[in-house]
Amino acid sequence: IQIARCFEATRQRCCRLERDGRWAREQLACVEAERAALEVKLKHARNQVEVEMKKRHRAEAELEKQERKLQLVLEFLMREPWGSGMLSGEQCSVLSALAGRRLGAALVPGRRSSAVDESCQSLLSHSDISYDHTEDDVVRS
Repeated sequence: IQIARCFEATRQRCCRLERDGRWAREQLACVEAERAALEVKLKHARNQVEVEMKKRHRAEAELEKQERKLQLVLEFLMREPWGSGMLSGEQCSVLSALAGRRLGAALVPGRRSSAVDESCQSLLSHSDISYDHTEDDVVRS
């Protein structure tokens, strides 16, 4: 009778472990599906960041180009005697201030737009975003 009871206890423990194993496999499958979905989202986010960075660089290049053109026009107006004669004193002072303050700094090579906070650029850089597969290797081993 005692052997039968031990066998029964062992059988119940095996059944419980079998249920736990099925539940763990189901949870693992759900988590792996979620991980795969998150990897796809991460890939799309990386691509979007790259696209936005390219757009930003193009916009900054265009801004610098337009600022250089405006600087040349302002310099031309300020140099020509007829140009400053056609402009009122107030217009000349506004142009001088604009040329000295905003556009003077615009011609500095490598200048970035001041409208964007560069302190978080490394957080947004797609090259800094990586996925470390070493944890997967440990889990799968």
